Amino acid sequence: MPVMPMFPLSTVLMPAMPLSLRIFEERYLKLLGDLVGQENPEFGVVLIERGQEIGGGEKRLGIGTLASVTDIGTLDEFYGIESIGSQRFRVNAWLPDDPYPMADIDFIPDLIWDDSLTMPKNQLETKVRNLLSFASEFGDLQYGSDTEFSEDPMQACWQLAGVLPVGPLDHLDLLQSLSAADLVLETQALVSTLDQALKAMIEQLGTKD
Repeated sequence: MPVMPMFPLSTVLMPAMPLSLRIFEERYLKLLGDLVGQENPEFGVVLIERGQEIGGGEKRLGIGTLASVTDIGTLDEFYGIESIGSQRFRVNAWLPDDPYPMADIDFIPDLIWDDSLTMPKNQLETKVRNLLSFASEFGDLQYGSDTEFSEDPMQACWQLAGVLPVGPLDHLDLLQSLSAADLVLETQALVSTLDQALKAMIEQLGTKD
């Protein structure tokens, strides 16, 4: 039951997905200073259920992902952290903020890749790329259809889930996948739902012309 520093956010960090943070609040500047002195700096990221990222007092959900720090420096004239999602965890108990959030956590076992999922994973990648290309016609996206995915199939599956232009609760559902097959199937279902929603939107717009 390790105790980890935590960074509640309004987004979900998925394993193998990058995370860039600008640091300006005093409590997180203290966290930044503590991370600098560590050999392998890490912190937990959880979704805010209610409240805001700035100011404290937010209500936090109890599942998240460790962020492994890859670089600490300046970002757009602010102190910044570059990191990547690693292991999932559940919060056993929140400790008093002193000054930043801390939690007692249990790690969730990593999902195990099954080679029988290779074809569904490749099909999923095609569908995700097509969806991102389609969705880009409606506005700017964080990730485009030309996004590069990991050669590691399990990491690639997390990334395919992480790049979807959906809300944090959808990403949270995917984060709680119990197996690699579950993650692939749930991501496929979400892609289909998004594709149908976009097509329905186009049809609706067409009837108004």
